[in-house]
Amino acid sequence: MLKNILLSIDTASKKFILSLGQTTLLAIKGLEGIFLPPFSIRLILREIDNFGAGSLLLVDLIALFTGMVMALQTIYGLSWYGAEMYVGSVVSLSLVRELGPVLTSIMVGARVGSGIAAEIGSMQVTEQIDAMRALGASPIKKLVTPKILAGMITLPLLTITADIIGIFGGMIIAIFELEIDRVFYLNSVLTTIKISDLISGTGKTVFFGFLIAVIGCYFGLRTSGGTKGVGHSTTMTVVTVSILILISDFFLTKLFLILF
Repeated sequence: MLKNILLSIDTASKKFILSLGQTTLLAIKGLEGIFLPPFSIRLILREIDNFGAGSLLLVDLIALFTGMVMALQTIYGLSWYGAEMYVGSVVSLSLVRELGPVLTSIMVGARVGSGIAAEIGSMQVTEQIDAMRALGASPIKKLVTPKILAGMITLPLLTITADIIGIFGGMIIAIFELEIDRVFYLNSVLTTIKISDLISGTGKTVFFGFLIAVIGCYFGLRTSGGTKGVGHSTTMTVVTVSILILISDFFLTKLFLILF
């Protein structure tokens, strides 16, 4: 019994280390492709549109109601101390530093990451990737690099819009629940949020965008087993991206707290 458990742990550890090494090599090659010709602006713009325009409505809708719920909960909590007037400060700081970047990244990771895995996975099982290599083209340069670049560019911009919409949602609740003047609310937001908070929040999303693209491409390229394999790859992408975003958020937050 114990021997079987140890063998299972050993096998799982080897698979994890192998997957980690393959993902790291894919990430390095994908980053190298950014600086190596030929450069295809059309592919990059297409991926930016997929990351940004396709996710904008979803991200803003979630941010709006997150800001409203945050404001309701904050008002309830601060009412015990008679500090309801500071709802703008609490909501804005929470959104800019943590909730905005993390929720945006998880939503985009679920939508775009699964799409990347499904797209590349379908190409893999239909041998389009092999045909691309046979024609002398680099699948990493054509498929992986544009997605990495698009993720690193687009996710910070989506996060900024989510922060703004979320703060606006909090203002709506503050106005109707507490009858706070909107000028007072906005002034409390502007006096609370510092440049370091913006850098910390949006800076993390550059890494998150990189992570979403690399994980989606990795599971897509290792897809096998036909349509069932494509479904498995998309599921694994969503789960892995969500977990890694939450884990890396902790370490990135610690890093930015040290730097700023």
